Amino acid sequence: MSKEQKEAQAVMKQHMGLKASQRLSNTIVYIILIIMSIIWLVPFVAIVLQSFRNETNAAGELVTWRVSYWLPKKWGIENYRSLFVDTSFPRWYLNTFIIALVQCVVQTIIVLCMAYTLSRFRFKSRGKLMRFMMILGLFPGMLTMLILYRVLSDLNMTGEHAVPGLILVYVASSGMGYYVSKGFFDTIPKALDEAARVDGATRFQVLYKIILPLAKPIVIYTILTAFMAPWGDFVFAAYIAHAKEAGMNVAVGLNSWLDKDHIVKYYTRFCAGGVMVAVPVSILFMCLQKYYVEGVTGGAVKG
Repeated sequence: MSKEQKEAQAVMKQHMGLKASQRLSNTIVYIILIIMSIIWLVPFVAIVLQSFRNETNAAGELVTWRVSYWLPKKWGIENYRSLFVDTSFPRWYLNTFIIALVQCVVQTIIVLCMAYTLSRFRFKSRGKLMRFMMILGLFPGMLTMLILYRVLSDLNMTGEHAVPGLILVYVASSGMGYYVSKGFFDTIPKALDEAARVDGATRFQVLYKIILPLAKPIVIYTILTAFMAPWGDFVFAAYIAHAKEAGMNVAVGLNSWLDKDHIVKYYTRFCAGGVMVAVPVSILFMCLQKYYVEGVTGGAVKG
C-alpha cells in the first residue's frame, strides 16, 4: 500500500470517527430533550384528561373532586358545559379578552410609533430619554403596586370595576417596550424613507406604507406579546380585583377555586377552564410562531 493510500485511509477513519462521535452526542442531546419535554408536558396532559372526566356517583351526581388515576373511566364534555352555564367563567373570560384586546391594539400602536420615532429621528435629549426609560425598566413593577392601588381606588377602578383600571395600568407603560421594535427598524435602510420623502410622502405615510410592510415580523411580535401579557396576569389583577368576581380575569377567577372550600366542587371544572384559557393562545402562537421568531432575532441585531 502506497503512502498516499495510507494517508487517505487514515483521513477516512478520522472522518468516520468524527461522524460517530457527532451522532452519539446528537443522540444524547435528543434523549435529554425528549425527557425534558415529557416532564414539561405531563401536567398539561393530566389537566386535559381530568377536564374530560364525566363520572357520576351512586346518586347520579358528577364526580368533580380529585382522584388517584389519570385516565377517566367515563369520557364527556359535561365539565365544559357546566363551566359556561353554572359558573362565572364566561364573565372572567370576557373580562380577560376585553383587557387583552384593548391592550393589544393600544400598546401595538404606541410601541411602533415610539420605536419609529427613536429609530428615525435625531432630536435633543434623545439619548437621555432612552437611558431614562431603560433605567426605569430596571425597577420591579411590584414597587408601584401600593400607589397604583391608591390611584385606581380614588378613580373607582378597583373591585368590580377593575377591568378599566387594569387596562389603564397596562397601557400606561407601553412606550417603554420599544427596545426590540426599534432594533428591527434600525435594520431597515433609511434611504427608503428619504426616497419616499422626496416623492412627497408624509412621515405617517412612510411609516404606514413603507416601514410597517417591511417590518411585518416585528409588528406580529408586538401584537402577540401585547395580547399574551394581560391574558395570564395574576398578581396585579388579584390585587386590584380583591375578590370581586365581576372584576376578575380568568387567572384570578380560576385561582379562587383552588382553596380548600371550593377545590372539591370545582376541580374538574378548573381543569376545563385551564384548557379553555390555553387553547386559543396556543393556536395563535403556533400559527404566528415564524413571525414571532423573526421579530425577536431581527430586533436583537441592533439596539
